[in-house]
This record gives sequence, C-alpha cells and structure tokens, in this order.
Amino acid sequence: MNFNIIDLDVWDRKPYFEYYLTTLKCTYSITCNIDITGLLSEIKKKDIKFYPTFIYVITKAVNSNKEFRMNFDDKDNLGYWDEMNPCYTIFHDDDKTFSNIWSKYSKDFNVFYNYVLKDMDEYKDVKGLSVKEPFPKNVFPISCTPWVTFTGFNLNVYNDGKYLLPVITLGKYFNENGKILLPLALQIHHAVADGYHSAKFINEIQDFVSNYKEWLNL
Repeated sequence: MNFNIIDLDVWDRKPYFEYYLTTLKCTYSITCNIDITGLLSEIKKKDIKFYPTFIYVITKAVNSNKEFRMNFDDKDNLGYWDEMNPCYTIFHDDDKTFSNIWSKYSKDFNVFYNYVLKDMDEYKDVKGLSVKEPFPKNVFPISCTPWVTFTGFNLNVYNDGKYLLPVITLGKYFNENGKILLPLALQIHHAVADGYHSAKFINEIQDFVSNYKEWLNL
C-alpha cells in the first residue's frame, strides 16, 4: 500500500502541524453517541454480527478522511496511506484477556465482513497481545468495552508525542427515548486534525450508519 510523503514546505497546514507537534504537544478526545437504531434492527433480522459490522463502518470513515491516515514512515517523513486496515481487539472469556488482530479492508461490506469473521474464528483461542503477524504498517486501532456505557473516554498515550493515528473505542449501546445509542470515543493528534476534521469524521459515521440500506448487502 502506497505511503504518500507530504512536502511540508508547501503544505498549508505546516504551521498548525509544527505547533501541536513540538511547541504545544496536544492530542484530544471526543466522545459522542451514534444512533444505531435502524442498523441494529436490520442486522438482527439478517443474523449479522454487530462488532464486525461496525468495524467496517469505522474503517470506511477512516479511509474517507486523509487526516485520519497520517503517520510517519521509517525515515520520519510525514505522509498518509492510500488506505488503512483496522486493528481491533478480541476478548478471551476464559481468562479475561484480549488479543489484537487485524483484517484486510475492502470497500465491499460483504467481502470485508467475511474477512473479519474468518480472522476472528482463526485467532479466537490464540492468546497474546498481538497474535496475527505480521502487522502491516497501514493499520489503526479499534477497541471495544461492551460491558459499560460511557459518557467520556480518554486514552493517554505516553510516547514522544508523535502518535498521529486515530484511536477509536466503542462502549455498550443503550436505549434512550426509543433510540439505541452507541458510545464512540475518538482520540486523535491535534497536529493532523482539528475539531472540524473530527466533527466531519463523526458525522460521516452517523450518516453512513443511517444509510445502511445502501451498503448492507449480505
């Protein structure tokens, strides 16, 4: 997958990028509720699993926004991937641990859904932090805490302040005023994405979920 290097000298975002990367190192998180009422009803009728379905939704939105595909390459060049694959957690109920696996992305929901089901089944009993090796470089993390509904979630990444990729966390969905709502938390570096970009990303997720009939083709 191609990594496109950004020429900082002509990049219109350069002053913002440098400020939030070096002067005021800054990441931020946004937590919101996604209305999944129609989507959840439909996948239950079709006997489709929710977690793989929503992994597709998130990955579709990530791949629609260049700001959420930015990273550094091995030579510390800033750039963005043409396409990202999701890295997500699977839970081992016997010892209450989890493992990270990844699946190849496809724009076709049917193809992607079956990729995820195959990977989940293959690695469901494999213990360890990262069990599907090798991990490609163009992956971003998704996690889920289906045991609790949260109104805020903040993930603190202690490194050199250069982790640019989005981190998405899902909570336990709940019923409110006749709607089924899913807590979704986004963590992102301010150097690559402002409030506008995050709002656009979240709104696209909601729009995509609301228009499930256009892509839910199983």
